[in-house]
Amino acid sequence: MRPAVPLVQLALWASLASAFYPFMPDWLKEKEEIHIRGEARRNVDWPDASGISFEMEKKAGDTSVPPLQRAARDAARLSAKYQGRRLAKTAPDGALAKRANQFPVMEAVDPGNALAAGIHQDGTDYSYFVKVQLGSKGKPMSMLVDTGAGSSWVMGSDCTDKACLMHNTFGPSDSNTFQANSKPFAIAYGSGTVEGKLAADTISLAGVSFTYQFGLASKTSEDFTHFVFDGILGLSMSQGANDNFLKSLADAHKLDKNVFCVALNRASDGTNTGEIRFGSANPTKYTGDVTYTPVSAKDGDWAIPIDDFAYGGKKAQVGGIKSYIDTGTTFIFGPADMVKKVHSVIPGSESSDGSTYTVPCDSTKPLTLTFSGVDFKISPQDWISPKDNAGKCTSNIYGHEVVKGSWLLGDTFLKNVYTIFDKDQNRIGFANLAGSHSEQYGSGAVTTPNPPSQTSGKPASGSAATFSTGVTTAGGADKPTVTSKSGAACDSSQQNAKLAAVSFIAALLALVA
Repeated sequence: MRPAVPLVQLALWASLASAFYPFMPDWLKEKEEIHIRGEARRNVDWPDASGISFEMEKKAGDTSVPPLQRAARDAARLSAKYQGRRLAKTAPDGALAKRANQFPVMEAVDPGNALAAGIHQDGTDYSYFVKVQLGSKGKPMSMLVDTGAGSSWVMGSDCTDKACLMHNTFGPSDSNTFQANSKPFAIAYGSGTVEGKLAADTISLAGVSFTYQFGLASKTSEDFTHFVFDGILGLSMSQGANDNFLKSLADAHKLDKNVFCVALNRASDGTNTGEIRFGSANPTKYTGDVTYTPVSAKDGDWAIPIDDFAYGGKKAQVGGIKSYIDTGTTFIFGPADMVKKVHSVIPGSESSDGSTYTVPCDSTKPLTLTFSGVDFKISPQDWISPKDNAGKCTSNIYGHEVVKGSWLLGDTFLKNVYTIFDKDQNRIGFANLAGSHSEQYGSGAVTTPNPPSQTSGKPASGSAATFSTGVTTAGGADKPTVTSKSGAACDSSQQNAKLAAVSFIAALLALVA
């Protein structure tokens, strides 16, 4: 058995890294600085203020690393995830001081449905996470929802790095059912690594509990001083450093179908109704048809071919390649030449480096992405950044070739669609996301005719598709039966009450500020 040990360790060290991509552009850095200054001023001017409060999580301030340098570092990080390579060890930072500033968390509304959990976010549409319970005592831990990662890990109680001291940690004293493992794990990040040993214990999410092996980090990259979550939940089909979450869930026989669906909330829309649901789709979360595209990656990643990008009816001719659908990435990234083509059809776009593009702030048209002959629109408030201090707006499509010859589509796109990740059928489905922002900003699906041979899993025109836990097949195993959706609309009185409450809170916050 001893000769096998080095091979096991090599496999772990060469394991694919998480697809978490913490690229922070100038406009987002400026927004964070304004928030921090506002909190400091409020503490001075109103030291005894009371009334409205929000749950706060510790979050680090800005970094001195220039955006372009950070982007290059992050591109290397994701390249390690999707292509795999040996890790270069880096010296630990060694600083142990806690950060004092706070950051608000937009708590998600409890879905109130079986096999569903709310997806929380950091209030800037930058990272989306769920709260799981670990161990016999059910310790709550926040974990990034990451469909681009095969590995899952949380910060360990024996970790003394800065990031660990700012977050919830987990260890043997937190559970009577904790199972230690001597096997090491390591995941590459651009400025360092997350390292530790594997462990196993009960994990509970969306009302489902099962024994799961995960990484327990004793060392963490400084990147994680900037984020509110305590670890990463890998939802890729690929094998990472630990047991694959989706496989472990399937082996526990908790679901009728190995499917999970994601709806992400936009902070500016008010009440956070984002959710992840396992086993079936939520018919109240989308409207119209579901369009399915077969997964093209053979390595277990959630990657599908994209037809094209377009703006104002003008196609950019950048399709025919893989696009990785990644909830753990905030923006959209692609090869520099293709990103240039996309911006060539957007009037007024400019770039000084071929990577970052400024665009007219008053652009009102959506950006269109096409899959299996169906158009899905990205709202201008998602593909265009807010104004920076100089009054300029940046496109949220960046020219960094994270995966060679491929697109990486993050939350900038996913906030506009309801996404179905179907492990059984090895495909991804998109539908028009239900909700005010989809209707107001024109997000969602516009169906165009498909060739008769197209196997997108899309129902006939005029019907609405949904998965159910009792899906049967018709006309072949790769074509699920689709059924019409009922009860999709929310009660209008409840919606009006929610909107009124949000408006009231916003008005009070404006007075305080």
